[in-house]
Amino acid sequence: MDIIALSIPIFFVLMSLEFTYALISKRALYRLNDSLNDLACGVINQVISVFTAVLIFSFYVALYETYHLFPIPETGWWAWALCVLGVDFGYYWFHRMSHEVNFLWMTHVVHHQSEEYNLSVALRQGAIEPWATWVFYLPLAFLGFPPLMFLTCQALITLYQFWIHTRAIDRLGPLEAVLTTPSHHRVHHGCNPRYLDRNYAGFLILWDKVFGTFQAEEEEPTYGLVKPLASWNPVYANLKFPLRLWQHSRSLPSIGARLGIWFKGPSALPSPENEVEGREKYDASVSGWRVPWVILQFITGLSGAVFLLFTGELIGRGPQVVMAVWVLATLTGVGAVFENKPWARIVETARLTALPAVVWFVILPVFT
Repeated sequence: MDIIALSIPIFFVLMSLEFTYALISKRALYRLNDSLNDLACGVINQVISVFTAVLIFSFYVALYETYHLFPIPETGWWAWALCVLGVDFGYYWFHRMSHEVNFLWMTHVVHHQSEEYNLSVALRQGAIEPWATWVFYLPLAFLGFPPLMFLTCQALITLYQFWIHTRAIDRLGPLEAVLTTPSHHRVHHGCNPRYLDRNYAGFLILWDKVFGTFQAEEEEPTYGLVKPLASWNPVYANLKFPLRLWQHSRSLPSIGARLGIWFKGPSALPSPENEVEGREKYDASVSGWRVPWVILQFITGLSGAVFLLFTGELIGRGPQVVMAVWVLATLTGVGAVFENKPWARIVETARLTALPAVVWFVILPVFT
């Protein structure tokens, strides 16, 4: 987890470079509302991880310490290579199942909601997705890969996937045969019929070629979901599909059907026809003084999240919860201002009123 947190400055540097390239090449790769919403979802994922990461990782540690098949050393290069392959294999199957099973899709759908495709989309992650992934990595603990080796390899695979979320890089020649590239992953984020449920691999595209889920990029994909999110609210982004799934399950006639829908695929839910080419993107936006306002408020929310990530247990669980709630309110307020929601002023007033108390009771004690 430290590797990911420490990489945050690098993420923003690379996004700045991609944005600069977009300006020079006059390509519309970024929209302020969409990118801030992407980042807000990623921030919420990291805020939730402050409270859950250790618990989730403890499942792996517990299995490893209770029993593991082989004494795999942390010093052998071959062990690290095998661990990378094992993590990538586990990720492929989680990723594939998360598109084929509704109760897993509801943890992953957030990542696919953006109708753009740029490096900010890489950071758009579901708040509860880590709760779904850990099961797919338990075979590595059973085999004997040490917990810290696994955690490092998982972080490296995650970091690799950042750069493939771009339209600024075209095909990469011979590398396309082995590695997952931007071209491959653009296909995965497309909602065109031919592109749905393809190219799940994180690092090695070989998994898709072996298991029959590979699709080469042909025409430019239409990005996003068949049923668009149409909202800049990052909390709603995490709740929309679970609520939709719950409401649909309640409409079914039997207990078996109500339970079974959670294990079927997203296509089992009522959905509009997949007519995606040429559709307009959701674009509720702001102008004038509201532009610097939403940017400033997003920066304050991001700063609060970074503070939360790096202070750890220094501030105690109670102050952590206070800071987390304030960050969530700030990011929700940013989306509400974009959409001109009638309750936006209430949220903004409440969190700005609470800010002095947050600074006094949560932030200042760390530095005094």
